[in-house]
Amino acid sequence: MRRCGAWGSRMGSRLYHYVGPLEIRHRVIDAEPGRLIETIDDLHAWLSSMRDRGNVVTATFVVDHVGKLRLADRRSEHVACANGQPVRSAGEMTFDADNLCVLGVSNQSTGYCPEVDSWLEVAVALDAIPVDRPHGFTTAVEFRRCKECRERNIVRDGWHFCAICGAELPTYWNFDLE
Repeated sequence: MRRCGAWGSRMGSRLYHYVGPLEIRHRVIDAEPGRLIETIDDLHAWLSSMRDRGNVVTATFVVDHVGKLRLADRRSEHVACANGQPVRSAGEMTFDADNLCVLGVSNQSTGYCPEVDSWLEVAVALDAIPVDRPHGFTTAVEFRRCKECRERNIVRDGWHFCAICGAELPTYWNFDLE
């Protein structure tokens, strides 16, 4: 298993609260939460339930507020996967179902907008299973909230300007400054 050194205490890790549209949160309020994955057997069972998609399966994931991995169908909303709770990370995860390993992971969740630093929480959750994984997000996304129009933005190629109103975006993650 690939590991990234000593992790230290998780006491200082950030919880990300849902910042997406309220209509999505209300629409999925009664949805089934993501499947809790604590062991390799849990992962195998979940991937087997997705077998109609072939041997490469991409899932919506969250690392929940207690640091456990939860998986749901890729078309699921992250807030549903998390049962409406805060998360330590969120995004998409791609598995090789035949070899029970993680091929790729992103932090792309416009509902929670987690920082790239949330990889630590993903690594800890995957190592607890244990399952082979990449050394970091294979697709890392930077999120910023526009101070002018309040819209969520993805920063691409260092372009710190709002896609909606054109205002300059902060160079730092700013969803905790609500």
